Amino acid sequence: MVLTHTTNHTYAHPFPAVSLAFFLRYCSPQLNPFASHVLSTDTIDSHIDPATGRLHTTRIHLKKSRMPPAVMKLLPTTLTGGTASQASYILETSVVDMREGWMSTESRNLNFVGVLSVVERQMYSIPKTRTLDNTEVETKVVFRSRLGEKLRDKLSHQNLSTTAQEGGFFARLGARGIQRSIETLASTKTQDQLGKSREGMKMILERLRQTGIIGVLELRRAARERSMAAA
Repeated sequence: MVLTHTTNHTYAHPFPAVSLAFFLRYCSPQLNPFASHVLSTDTIDSHIDPATGRLHTTRIHLKKSRMPPAVMKLLPTTLTGGTASQASYILETSVVDMREGWMSTESRNLNFVGVLSVVERQMYSIPKTRTLDNTEVETKVVFRSRLGEKLRDKLSHQNLSTTAQEGGFFARLGARGIQRSIETLASTKTQDQLGKSREGMKMILERLRQTGIIGVLELRRAARERSMAAA
């Protein structure tokens, strides 16, 4: 099963500011309350390709996540550990070309990939009209439920009426039912998250507009000091 969800959005900010806000969007929940679920961010690699001048960055984000109860009902405890609360790792890669005015990003989950793989790709660019005060972004999210595929293959080789009597909940629901449930839940949750992500980006962009990069970094430093003092 593969499901694709595509959206388009325009930020009323120039590309350099938007690309910078992308890297700062998880820097502090005080600056971006929509990122309070992000526990940590680590840069694995960051370098400029000398041949193209493009910035390549790889980061890992650790996020709090709660699997929807409806999905929990579909899964055995061998997959969930008996709890809906999990910390999930997200691998993010990005390429920025400041001269041409575009940035491509990709984020993918590293947990529960056997249940649902979510790959989000974004392309930020200056509008074709060359409106330098705006930045366009196309977001494409691809969902793949390997759990549904495995169940479909298994059930296709069995007598469904017998399986429904002997196989319990999974068999009675059927592979297609599980696929539809996972598709719907993943798509709905993603649309909600994309909306929050845009609001968080807007908050960072407004901070950059009001205080500049130095002001944002100072706020980030102060927030970290308060967090360390509280700990």
